[in-house]
Amino acid sequence: MLSHQPWYHGNITRSTAEDLLSKAGKDGSFLLRDSESIQGAYALCAINLVHLQNSRSFLFILLQASEGVPIRFFSVLPDLVEAYYKENMGLVTHLQYAVQKEEEPEEEPEPCSLPPQLPPRNITSNECKDGHSDSSRGTDRGTELARPSISDTYIQRLQQIDISNLPEDHQKSIQEYFRSSVCVDAEQAQNGNPTLPHFKKLTQSICKNLNSEIARTLPSLEALQKVLDQPLSPGVGRLRSQVSKNESNQEVLFLISNVHPPEVTVDAWHRKSLIPPVTFEVKCDSLGISNKMYLKVDVEGGKVYFKKSKDGPEDKYFVHNKILQLVKSQKMHNRLVLVVETEKEKTQRKDFVFDDTKKREGFCQLLQQMKNKHSGKPEPDMITVFVGTWNMGNANPPPNITSWFQSKGQGKTHDDTASQIPHDIYVIGTQEDPLGEKEWIETVRGALRDITNISFKQVTTQTLWSIRIVVLAKPEHENRFSHVFCDSVKTGIANALGNKGAVGVSFMFNRTSFGFVNSHLTSGSEKKLRRNQNYVSILRFLNLGDKKLNPFDITHRFTHLFWLGDLNYRVDLPSQEAENIVMKIKLQQYQDLLARDQLNIEKEEEKVFLDYEEEEITFAPTYRFERDTRERYAYTKAKATGTKYNLPSWCDRVLRKSYPMAHVVCNSYGCTNDIMTSDHSPVFATFDVGVTSQFVSKNDLSKDAQGAIKIMNCVAVLLTKSKTKFFIEYHSSCLEKFVKSPEGENQENTEGSIKVRFSGQVELTPIIADPEYLLEQHILICIKSTDCDESYGEGCVALRSAESSYTEFSIKLAHHGERTGLLTGGIQLPKSDGKQTEKLYGECTICFFTAVPVQNCVDSRLIYKFILCGYFWFRSEDGQTPEMFENPLYGSMSASRGSKDHLPPPDAHFAFSKTDLDADRQPPVPTPRIRSFTCSETKPQSSSATNTMSSGLQPQNITKKPVVPSRSEGGTTGPNRPPVPMKSRPGQPQELQPKPRDYRDSSELPSKLRLQTRSGQPKDGMITIVYSTHSFFVQNTRSGSRNSSVN
Repeated sequence: MLSHQPWYHGNITRSTAEDLLSKAGKDGSFLLRDSESIQGAYALCAINLVHLQNSRSFLFILLQASEGVPIRFFSVLPDLVEAYYKENMGLVTHLQYAVQKEEEPEEEPEPCSLPPQLPPRNITSNECKDGHSDSSRGTDRGTELARPSISDTYIQRLQQIDISNLPEDHQKSIQEYFRSSVCVDAEQAQNGNPTLPHFKKLTQSICKNLNSEIARTLPSLEALQKVLDQPLSPGVGRLRSQVSKNESNQEVLFLISNVHPPEVTVDAWHRKSLIPPVTFEVKCDSLGISNKMYLKVDVEGGKVYFKKSKDGPEDKYFVHNKILQLVKSQKMHNRLVLVVETEKEKTQRKDFVFDDTKKREGFCQLLQQMKNKHSGKPEPDMITVFVGTWNMGNANPPPNITSWFQSKGQGKTHDDTASQIPHDIYVIGTQEDPLGEKEWIETVRGALRDITNISFKQVTTQTLWSIRIVVLAKPEHENRFSHVFCDSVKTGIANALGNKGAVGVSFMFNRTSFGFVNSHLTSGSEKKLRRNQNYVSILRFLNLGDKKLNPFDITHRFTHLFWLGDLNYRVDLPSQEAENIVMKIKLQQYQDLLARDQLNIEKEEEKVFLDYEEEEITFAPTYRFERDTRERYAYTKAKATGTKYNLPSWCDRVLRKSYPMAHVVCNSYGCTNDIMTSDHSPVFATFDVGVTSQFVSKNDLSKDAQGAIKIMNCVAVLLTKSKTKFFIEYHSSCLEKFVKSPEGENQENTEGSIKVRFSGQVELTPIIADPEYLLEQHILICIKSTDCDESYGEGCVALRSAESSYTEFSIKLAHHGERTGLLTGGIQLPKSDGKQTEKLYGECTICFFTAVPVQNCVDSRLIYKFILCGYFWFRSEDGQTPEMFENPLYGSMSASRGSKDHLPPPDAHFAFSKTDLDADRQPPVPTPRIRSFTCSETKPQSSSATNTMSSGLQPQNITKKPVVPSRSEGGTTGPNRPPVPMKSRPGQPQELQPKPRDYRDSSELPSKLRLQTRSGQPKDGMITIVYSTHSFFVQNTRSGSRNSSVN
């Protein structure tokens, strides 16, 4: 076997192999390892002075050496090694010295029952039967002393375990097996029969009542599930009053959303323009036979026709609301799956192959534009995600776990007014979970149903022993999920046991990729290095996401990656400090302890979780509590070897890693106080996450935009001693296939690293060349060697960084969790033809509205038509006068306004006079959007700005009112509708309605203050709305009344 060969090192990394060869330091030193680029292949690594060679990976014992040397085949690896001991075989040097595998320290077994190693002898059944009695007679013969060793070992272990709570018949069966039958099983195992028949008989007798209990209970639970899963009517129960209260507001929202200025032309409203029907020729597979078909998209009519011939009848079609989902194949870029709803609410998947990728993208754009035009339900551009982790300690959960999902407890938590607002996605990771998969999922769904009155849909789940991850989503998002994958990795003893390891899931939400990993790493304060090894093993072998991204591990495969679980990193202090640690926790002096947190230290030294982010920890350590209380830590544990200390630590964590310039904001990070069945407390974290949907161009779809992404002047510094040649691979979902660069030129650098210069320019042709589309994309970069096609470092570049012009970039490279170098270069995008590109998450400081009263009235309520003046001021980091931008949400106004460089900055009191604006300029027209309006968190204002505000404004009383979202809306409002002023009621204080789905209103904002009367106010009949990131207020100078609302 290969494991017995001294030169075979298994699945060590390339960098580890380099270190071993460098330590050997002799010409001809070599080793074999598993290939990183080809599954089931091997890599032969040899050294010649300072020249390290990773030979080409080979499969089926095939080795390709230098050019001109014939390819040779070998039946087994030892034959290959023996052959290349000879000189002049085509390698840089012939093999001479095998590098021995480093001895790893024996891992201490986890606290679980594992059989001991068998004694090195054959044991007969007769010896086993007589062994126990012979030993009791005290014979001195060696064979007689060895006979009962297995039986005695197990009996001694059994005596150390408290089995008094087990049924009496089970106790007798277990004791009898270890006294008499274990030796028979051992003999059969040594003779090649691993079935352990007596042990199997023991487990069957113990579990004989289990099957009947399952068969009796399961039908009852399934019947209950069927009853509870059926949705109730929206007006049932506690939501009836909420619906009735919102009916009037919904009517106003509807009317305002349909009011358009009379001066709007057809050209200004591009969505109002008539789009002619477009026909696509496709191939459709039916029963393995490829047939030609034609798909006709009628955007204006809201239908897609399926025709067998181009001029055939149009009798078979699907309307827009019956088209549920578009699933783009990741393997074939011209393949598309259309999920449609047929009769009786059944779904059907239709698979089509287009002529090329651009045809497929054009079809998808038209289809999305049709749905946007007719459905009235725009796709979201931001969702909220709940991530929770809990080591359940092999104990059943308490009856009520709702506080966990409401983010209530210690740390950064949600306001009570937001506790009932549902998140879009819930990801729950558990460790040491004693429940069955079905039982746990129903427990979670029941808790969420109690909070939100919504029956959440299960997206996927994955379980490895007692490690589990569950993903649930709101029903309205059911058809936004695609490409769902699950996997698991064992990291227990010898990486063969699943008591430690990780489970992971990945999926696409519309056009944004997500990955979630729930891990349970090795326990013990002293096993920090083993935990680091667990992390690397999970990175290397967890198989999730797009399979075409094979050179990249999971840290680069997803737009957003979340890593949660019981990571088991401890507070690295001596056990004598236990009492002092507890005292610091009581005083909430967490920073002193976090400075000694092993995970923080390892991250700072770049040994694990490179470039991952974690929200600031402001809650007490979540381990190790005394069960049924959260007042005491049980940090000592009596063992046979002595007292073991488990100091209070933050074992349970949530970390994240996103592509550069991707929007993600953490709204809460903490732990619960009232769930006490385990020695761990559940941890929660919630995030606002930016997502993208099917792109719809604002340009004429019949005109194909041209252009290429240009990457140039790339220089890489790689931490390697290898002298091989390198090239760059560029991967992206916006490319039809990955692109290779020419070979780079190696240059000398400092010892232990090499500089590689890639001359020339690489042009990447995107599927869609529209600049607005490209700004949402990312390019994954992988530097590979020419001799073995293995990666020496990966990184990611956001195309949004090159929004304006040629832009230089610098990215850190990593491979399998190790820092491997740095890449610098320049990037340039196609020109945008003067069109302003949307900024989804720009940080808006102040902008101005002018609202003109509309003469129409409904139920004596004044309706306002909002016209945005079109200026944004963004904070400059150097404190200079902020630059002024057009509002990208409402189209370009450059032509009507003139150059923006001549516009004056806003004054200190946030007011315009009439002369500040161009009187001849036509009022700008809002462009309907398919995304909801979202902003990032506001930065704290400078002291000078705060003083200016306080001098001219007085605080306003704010009353918060809890929001109970409806089942259908889930606490959301129309994302593309303008804000509506609330009706002013005489004699009643005006309440502020909290904005649903936004949990960042945690402090008083300047815009929640009242304006003081001063000169320069707008004249009578006009309303000025001062708007900030989170709120606005209205002052009506005609009536003197003030209306306030939160947007």
